[in-house]
Amino acid sequence: MPFFWAAAGFALLAAVIQLWQFVAARRFPLHRRVPNPDFHPAVSILKPLKGADPHSRAGLASWLAQSYPGRIQFLFGIHDASDPAGDVVRALLAEYPDRDARLVVCPDRPGTNAKVGTLAQLEPLARHDLLLVSDADVHVDPGLLDQLVLPMRDPGVGLANCFYRMANTSTAALRWEAIAVNADFWSQVLQSRMLKPQDFALGAVMLARRADIAAIGGFAGLADHLADDYQLGHRIHRLGRRIELSTVAVDCWDPPLGWGAVWAHQLRWTRTIRVCQPGPFAASVLANGSVWTFAWLAAALATGHAPWPACGLLALRAVLAADLYRTMRRGLPGHAMPWMVWLRDLLGFVLWAAAFLGNTVVWRGTRFRVLRDGRLVAL
Repeated sequence: MPFFWAAAGFALLAAVIQLWQFVAARRFPLHRRVPNPDFHPAVSILKPLKGADPHSRAGLASWLAQSYPGRIQFLFGIHDASDPAGDVVRALLAEYPDRDARLVVCPDRPGTNAKVGTLAQLEPLARHDLLLVSDADVHVDPGLLDQLVLPMRDPGVGLANCFYRMANTSTAALRWEAIAVNADFWSQVLQSRMLKPQDFALGAVMLARRADIAAIGGFAGLADHLADDYQLGHRIHRLGRRIELSTVAVDCWDPPLGWGAVWAHQLRWTRTIRVCQPGPFAASVLANGSVWTFAWLAAALATGHAPWPACGLLALRAVLAADLYRTMRRGLPGHAMPWMVWLRDLLGFVLWAAAFLGNTVVWRGTRFRVLRDGRLVAL
């Protein structure tokens, strides 16, 4: 009997947290565009690349096709001249000859984070005061930059970033992962912002001032960290600058991935969050509605209590997640499968526990140990 009431209490607490996250998300003007007639500062876009997949060309072309009145400099960085990403960039540069764009081979490795190592070598080549960093798999619409620069009009803002959504759900594993990104993650970020100012950055697209990046030691100062996006935002926040979220979301296109690759990615993500924010990460299990509610349901069936309250909470979890999923993916093909959220939560609980059982991650085929301060050591 005590287990029944404990499970019921945790399930109800999780439902309250989920409703809070839902309200926070619905209050945010996601996808809303704001007119920007007169603020178009020059921007240098830094794109570290490694490898190519069927989506690479379209993603990089979406940046070159920006309809932005201001000056843009594009710097595409690769570690090796023979990298397939280089062939994609060379072809695109021929298609966009009027763009201020170049491909840069960055052979040095100033740290264990190869992406940040490339950024550290691109940074001195950037000519403009605003630097934009974007992951290789990000696709954007032509008006993104026009919206992203708006928060930088305020000198108190040190970094502008935006939400990202998983656009490719071509496998069961990616559909499972998409629930975490397209339904849960963005609502959790907005819930956090209701409690305190944002002190981290979302790494898909980040726009910051060159002076602030230099003040935190440049990209070279982040070259040994796994969560370079978190570190960049956190250190700029510690300068006394604010971090603002754009209302425009960008698309991340992953190649079709199976369960093994997706699981490795999720484990790396959860262990990264545990290192960066140990307290909030430990408490995040309280919001896992499906785990506690399934436990309540099992206890109800075992003790003869009515199962309907637990079934109602499971249905509520699915309905809220499906609504957030559709909201984030507005305009993209595909639809939410509400039952997937229960699988997401159950496996998410396993991931949460696994995050405490080790400090190693696999990233781009290399195994690393994550130290207490978030730095990487290659194994």
